[in-house]
Amino acid sequence: MLAWFLFLSITVSVVVYAVWVSPSRTFLFLNSISKSVKNIMGWGNIYRRRMKVFTAALIIYLDYKAVQQRGKWTSKSKRNALWEKAHERNAKRVLSLIIKLEGLWVKLGQYLSTRADVLPEAYISLLKQLQDSLPPRPLKEVCRTIQKEFGKSMDDLFAEFVEKPLATASIAQVHRATLLNGQEVVVKVQHDGIKAIILEDLKNAKSIVNWIAWAEPQYDFNPMIDEWCKEAPKELDFDHEAENTRTVAANLGCKKSPGESYSSNRVNVLIPEVIQSTKSVLILEYMDGIRLNDTASLEAFGIDKQKIVEEITRAYAHQIYVDGFFNGDPHPGNFLVSKEAPHCPILLDFGLTKKLSSSLKHALAKMFLASAEGDHVALLSAFSEMGLRLRLDMPEQVMEITSVFFRSSTPATEAQQNLKSLAEQREKNMKAIQEKLQLNQKEVKRFNPVDAFPGDIVIFGRVLNLLRGLSSTMNVRIVYMDIMKPFAEAVLGNINKTPAANAQWIYNTPVHSDVETKLRQLLVELGNNDKILGIQVCAYKDGEVIIDTAAGVLGRYDPRPVQPDTLFSVFSATKGITAGMLHWLVDNGKLKLDENVANIWPEFRGNGKEHIKVHHILNHTSGLHNALADLRGENAFLMTEWDACLKLIEASQPETEPGKQQLYHYLSFGWLCGGIIEHASGKKFQEILEEALIRPLKIEGELYVGIPPGVEARLANLTLDTDDLKKLSEMRNRAEMPSTFQLNNISELAEYLPAFFNMLNVRRAIVPAANGHCSARALARYYAALADCGVVPPPHSSASNPPLGSHPHIPKFPSKKTDEKQKGKVDGGVKNERSDGRQNIYIRIEEDDDDDEEKCSKSSRDTSKGGRPENKKGKIFSNPRVHEAFMGVGEYENMCLRDGVFGLGFRRLKSKDGDGSYSGFGHSGMGGSTGFCDVKNRFAMAVTLNKLSFGGVTAKIVELICSELNLPLPEGLSGSGDINRPLIN
Repeated sequence: MLAWFLFLSITVSVVVYAVWVSPSRTFLFLNSISKSVKNIMGWGNIYRRRMKVFTAALIIYLDYKAVQQRGKWTSKSKRNALWEKAHERNAKRVLSLIIKLEGLWVKLGQYLSTRADVLPEAYISLLKQLQDSLPPRPLKEVCRTIQKEFGKSMDDLFAEFVEKPLATASIAQVHRATLLNGQEVVVKVQHDGIKAIILEDLKNAKSIVNWIAWAEPQYDFNPMIDEWCKEAPKELDFDHEAENTRTVAANLGCKKSPGESYSSNRVNVLIPEVIQSTKSVLILEYMDGIRLNDTASLEAFGIDKQKIVEEITRAYAHQIYVDGFFNGDPHPGNFLVSKEAPHCPILLDFGLTKKLSSSLKHALAKMFLASAEGDHVALLSAFSEMGLRLRLDMPEQVMEITSVFFRSSTPATEAQQNLKSLAEQREKNMKAIQEKLQLNQKEVKRFNPVDAFPGDIVIFGRVLNLLRGLSSTMNVRIVYMDIMKPFAEAVLGNINKTPAANAQWIYNTPVHSDVETKLRQLLVELGNNDKILGIQVCAYKDGEVIIDTAAGVLGRYDPRPVQPDTLFSVFSATKGITAGMLHWLVDNGKLKLDENVANIWPEFRGNGKEHIKVHHILNHTSGLHNALADLRGENAFLMTEWDACLKLIEASQPETEPGKQQLYHYLSFGWLCGGIIEHASGKKFQEILEEALIRPLKIEGELYVGIPPGVEARLANLTLDTDDLKKLSEMRNRAEMPSTFQLNNISELAEYLPAFFNMLNVRRAIVPAANGHCSARALARYYAALADCGVVPPPHSSASNPPLGSHPHIPKFPSKKTDEKQKGKVDGGVKNERSDGRQNIYIRIEEDDDDDEEKCSKSSRDTSKGGRPENKKGKIFSNPRVHEAFMGVGEYENMCLRDGVFGLGFRRLKSKDGDGSYSGFGHSGMGGSTGFCDVKNRFAMAVTLNKLSFGGVTAKIVELICSELNLPLPEGLSGSGDINRPLIN
């Protein structure tokens, strides 16, 4: 929101700021204006006022230019003195000009006087006079206005009227008086003729902004000046101000009647009571207070400046986030501090206020909280809701800018360093934009990253800058993130979060079965107990959808409803998807399960990895369980770099002999499989995902490993179930987990995951062990196909809205360098011409033959529904016993560790209280998202959720559904009371 500061300072302070930073560009700006002045200005008073502005600006510019030149030939010790004297001279010129012009320019001066965080001290000390110490208007003029407004003489109104004003500001001046009933009051009287001056100055400012937008498109301040033109005239109606004062006082709980309750975020401030008002005169209760710039008096009364500014900041946080109705002019002249203990801030002047719609208030709160937590997804969602559109896709930079916006204030003594750091940050950001968009110097100068800027947030931005300036003027440091957070959370913390508070908590889709009705009742119960934030559950039985339910909200600070097409981060459930891709390549003859990985992936060879086979990777027995364990501690963001992680895998060394010990490869599994997939296929990981699973299953747009740009609005935001986290202290270490993935590590990881995976650059990374994003209906459809040995189920339920697979799905594949050994080698492939004239080589996968389909059908056990449906075309596997490979049984048993938790890529599931044989397989992720299938009973289901727990919610859902369908309960996906074996893999 530095743009607001640039707009206000572009006129009078064009040389104070712009010359200081960039003299050459400012000279060109002034030179262009002087050439165009007769074209863009009228004559008479308008011309004279504008000429005064530009003449003063030119004089100041030349002064600074001379100092700059002299500084080149002056020693460093004397150079600072030269600049200080120049600031003093030119600050006097600015002050003199503003006093002559009055009107809008006083507002500008008041604003600049608060920016001790970015302007030299000489300007701050002089411009402070504009807060309440302008030359007073004649008493005769004041009395005439009062008598005209009330239709009575001064004697009929007041017992006493003090001639000397308490303060004189841009629009009005204030006198102390005593009413006939003896009450002490202050009388605020509007300057005669000020309305015409203000309106004229707004027109002038608009013409200047139009010129700037034409000359420098990156500085298009039209949305800001348009908002200012809309709001500023309201200050000229004191009836309007009186009503605003009453509203803010009521909202903040000032002077509540005995017995009335206070809000949980009550603020300790005072606001004068309105006695009487007209359009040009306002009579208020008199409150004896100390001005914020009266340092001596503040010290004499023992007033803690830090606490005063913190309380003012809290008052504004309440107005903005809780009330959605706030004073837009918090400069130091609009505050007093009560002389009586406990010394409270007194808030004055509510002429310029802003009312926020409920949706905008929520969006601003979400923007603040997203910035506080580094949540890119929620931040971009907030921008979208408030109507702010950007012309480029750089979420990291947007987060940086927003963090600067809500940064802690700095004392005035750090102003120069602060300004320098902001300038450096802007230069860095523009350089990043230039590189991303490949712009030349001329283009980057004219590039405006904002496509649409909502006027409603202009005053909000101005308020935050004024508050920051206020704290700098008072020489205190305010941590806005800490002070404002409780108020922003109060807006979004409980909104529509539980079924009790939201009748539409269950998304309105038809019920498919009786079991789904009972499931929804369970979800409501869990939601009211604060165990669910947002969730999806989908289940298939005998190839048909029997459950497809979405419920809850997208995030703790995002009250939008979860829908059937919402994308959830499913963490290690991604491993089941990655494993399926590798099996697909085996099924199509591109590699073998008993093949040495080094034969497929030459760079993998070495460091004792020569004897690691593909099935060792899938069975978690390769000995590389800790291969990437250091990523979290050393550089977590390296996890987002595909090639770097593959190189770490290549350089790794096994800790145990391959095939001898099964230890969960919690992070390395994905890149081990991913490297094999790419080297065996000659294609990128994402291409195989598309070809093997997405297109055949018709789940376009609802299953990704690393999301592409354009789906952010459908993402669920992650949060942590802190109650479940506390249970970790009761948990025992588990023998099947590696040493780096035990109790302490899991606890640390659980707290770290939501913040890390809410960052958009992380969500976009291909992390094939943990970064799957999908809907439950897409994940359930995948497992329904696997349960039927690769037969694609019939189309998803027509009751589902929007239909599954209806989203456009255009994944962005990074370019893959052609291996020297692969050049000229097509291997049964066909060449397809690309739109850019180059060629892509796609490996041809032969169509499934009827014999294999028939074998699969015949080898399957009959069910109550009469066996699997025949599907001659819709298959993703031709191997009739592929599900045995997933579980590691039958002919694949010798490739798995006996009695191990994992088969080949999946967790294998036994029926609880069954015969001890494996009935199905699946994979869960940290937090509870799960997909699995029961092969014997042709049942598949998936749960996706965004409140990360340790499996209790998922287990209860699985138990209910299996019980209602009379299905055996799978071990490992049930037993919600067993805290020793949470669902973390």
